[in-house]
Amino acid sequence: MALTPARTMPGVLELLPLDQIAFQRMLDTIRRNYERFGFLPVETPAIEYADVLLTKTGGETERQVYFVQSTGALEQGEKPDLALRFDLTVPLARYVAEHERDLNFPFRRYQMQRVYRGERAQRGRFREFYQCDIDVIGKDSLSIRYDAELPAVIYSVFRELAIGPFTIQLNNRKLMRGYFESLGVADAEQQMLVLREVDKLDKRGADYVRDTLTGEGFGLAAAAVEKILAFVQVRSTSLQDAFDKLDALGAGPEALEQGRAELKEVLGLIHALGVPETHYALNLSIARGLDYYTGIVYETTLNEHPQIGSICSGGRYENLAAQYTKSHLPGVGISIGLSRLYWQLREAGLVGTAQSTVDVLVTQMDEAQLPAYLALAGELRAAGIATEAVLEAGKLGKQFKYADRAGIRFAVVLGEDELAKGVVTVKDLRRGDQFEVARAELVKTLRVELEQAAAMG
Repeated sequence: MALTPARTMPGVLELLPLDQIAFQRMLDTIRRNYERFGFLPVETPAIEYADVLLTKTGGETERQVYFVQSTGALEQGEKPDLALRFDLTVPLARYVAEHERDLNFPFRRYQMQRVYRGERAQRGRFREFYQCDIDVIGKDSLSIRYDAELPAVIYSVFRELAIGPFTIQLNNRKLMRGYFESLGVADAEQQMLVLREVDKLDKRGADYVRDTLTGEGFGLAAAAVEKILAFVQVRSTSLQDAFDKLDALGAGPEALEQGRAELKEVLGLIHALGVPETHYALNLSIARGLDYYTGIVYETTLNEHPQIGSICSGGRYENLAAQYTKSHLPGVGISIGLSRLYWQLREAGLVGTAQSTVDVLVTQMDEAQLPAYLALAGELRAAGIATEAVLEAGKLGKQFKYADRAGIRFAVVLGEDELAKGVVTVKDLRRGDQFEVARAELVKTLRVELEQAAAMG
């Protein structure tokens, strides 16, 4: 019988164990910081009803949906009525609408799960990937203060991830739309189209945006387009500079004034939340392409690796659950696409292979002493030291080689001599040295060695 080739489909991130540990530690860091700010865990099914998932049709994301069909339904020729989630935001809207009476508002949730999109096969684009989201959902209203809290969460996450200096960039869709209105772009739909083009500035360049906005599709006056391009070049270098540049925009329509007031309040509160001024800035080119953002928007970038693009983004939306409930449920949220971020960081050399989560290998010198080895391993595990015991006899050198290849730093040896003297030999495979320690002192000694190893990285 011919063997079936072992292969994965394009667009999935399948890692070897030590790389998976590095990825898992990033997940753990994100989760720890989300919980530190008082967010509660939620998980939703990977499969949703298609009509619930696709309440808004025609967007690029929706065209990438994977539909789900059981074998029995296929045999009966039925059309699929289920689909894999393509993000975590639409399932959140459904979840909040469905459980509205049982939730406490403002509802603060984090969700870290895989999502699925039919992306074209290319490097760094994934069909299955992790998203790590937080959102605050209000009932009837939600204070702008929550919009300031999320950058503090972003700062906490990426400071602990330690992947280099970063900047949280902020803008406000109201400010942008008000400014467009002051230039004669008053129609809400046209404003949205202009926003989408402005959002392409970093990828396509100013000439492309200029030609598009003055072309047949938009037909904006050249003077108005130049003012838009000047507007989106605004960046701040400090908190006071941000205030000054917002004031320099001059008076404008109600939307502009509201957007400016919100940005000033949020920027001031971010400072009060302890985020250093070096880590956040005003950037009036940030638009976020998704239509549901209505106010403050965020993008976070690595200062020394701008080619990676946004590593965390999000913003304010007024009523994302409108398709499912008559209740007014405004919210603000951010998302980290961790699979893509991890892949990009690894490509840039900013994250490497991790050490094993196993701290110690208990070797086997004499099969007759197996109960003693198992007792020693149990003692170390009870002390909180992750331990693997060798269960099949073999040459000691081969056992050391196994530990080294598996990324296990310490091996302990309990042979005849050690048993007679009441000691254990500890071998540090990374440094290549070894020492004896009294059996009663083994746990204490290993804890010290592990702490030192962790401190040295």
